[in-house]
Amino acid sequence: MAWFSIPRPLAVLLALSLFGDAATAIELDLTSSASIKSAASTIAFDMMSYYKGNLSGQTPGLLPGPPATPSITNAGYFWWEAGAMFGSLVDYWYYTGDTTYNDVVSQALLFQTGPDNDYLPTNQTNGMGNDDQGFWGMSAMTAAELGFPDPPPDKPQWLALAQGVYNVQAGKWDPTTCNGGLHWQAFSFLNGFTYKNSIANGCFFNIAARLAVYTANDSYAVSAERTWDWVRSVKFIDDAYNVYDGAQSTVDNCTQVNKQQYSYNSAIFLLGAAHMYNYTNGSQIWQGRVAGLLNATLTNFFRNGIAYENICEAKVSTCSIDMLSFKAYLTRWMAAATKQAPFIFDQVKGVLESSAKAAALQCSGSPADHPNGRTCGLSWALGAAWDGTSGVGQQMAAMEVIQSNLITQAKAPLTAGSGGTSKGDPSAGSGDISTPEVVKPITTADRAGAGILTALLSAIVVSGLAWVSMAEKGVGIMKG
Repeated sequence: MAWFSIPRPLAVLLALSLFGDAATAIELDLTSSASIKSAASTIAFDMMSYYKGNLSGQTPGLLPGPPATPSITNAGYFWWEAGAMFGSLVDYWYYTGDTTYNDVVSQALLFQTGPDNDYLPTNQTNGMGNDDQGFWGMSAMTAAELGFPDPPPDKPQWLALAQGVYNVQAGKWDPTTCNGGLHWQAFSFLNGFTYKNSIANGCFFNIAARLAVYTANDSYAVSAERTWDWVRSVKFIDDAYNVYDGAQSTVDNCTQVNKQQYSYNSAIFLLGAAHMYNYTNGSQIWQGRVAGLLNATLTNFFRNGIAYENICEAKVSTCSIDMLSFKAYLTRWMAAATKQAPFIFDQVKGVLESSAKAAALQCSGSPADHPNGRTCGLSWALGAAWDGTSGVGQQMAAMEVIQSNLITQAKAPLTAGSGGTSKGDPSAGSGDISTPEVVKPITTADRAGAGILTALLSAIVVSGLAWVSMAEKGVGIMKG
């Protein structure tokens, strides 16, 4: 694939001339689609100034890697966040119609697929989490749902890539500890493998539910139901719909739950549950789950209507590099959920509006070392008083919350039966599956047995590899 350079959108050039050397808050009028698109364009451009993977001699799909001692002011980015960023740019195209970054996004999403087209590239093995793979898979799923331009016929297709991730992870369901669930890490030789957590299982639940809606295949819905039931059984989601981080599988069999809460954990289950509500034609069970998750999310992660990363934002210097991006997924998935469960629209739209206004004001930083002399911070509740932070996560979060205010006029996501053109492959990723649970056509027997599905375990045999230190992925400290 050819290398691409990033042109400067006209809106950004105008913004540069307006901002000059001293940054001011981004102007945003939420009653004007043009104003929302202009603000999103400026922020997207600043976010992409960090990305060099499209340049000759660089690796497509990778953001600058983390330094030996990463900090908020010396930020490097793990592989998963690059996948999340490209998904946010698919959203950007969906909301604004701006094709500026489409070629770069396609190049990155296709370059990182790995030898079996399931987002397990070999050069990421020593840091691969099931959630890391899941973020790239969700970006491919988003591309299929939103009708992002299909890859060339000789390249893997968006839907097939999401199915590849699903198939690999379905084969890793492990009932030998905690009666089921996915491990945090993808391979048993990685530190953190014995931890089972909400984000790894949330990614799988999310992809399964979305595949069910897109393909109308019950096998995916069965997996989503099973995952939900398991997460509830180990109390990673409690009766009040608080979503907790996870638990150790070998020490106490997931009975001692780490009750740290992160906004993206709540949102990833909210979006999956909204898809299950849609898939079940508005069942009361899933309606209650969607409503419960939304109410808990609003209670735990919003202050005065403004999104707030409760775990660290009171002192933003304590936020990890990962945490700085969590509000991007919180707001994007809340917005997307309204298309699947419209009854939550009014609640979601209100906080998206107030958060977007606050985020635009926080885009008032003027760091000397930033390529464009302006940046967005994380602490939206501070208004125009820039919090002193800058980076991909902060830009992505501001862009997502602002462009999500175009959700009212955005087209409905596609399915295979409603105009979706992305081609699937039910056996995708089979090269990385030891005990495959690939999706098959549904029979009457399948439906009858859905409630008593036998969990499968994929035995992962890795020889000759030393344990890898994963200090940057400390359990209970950050995403993974």
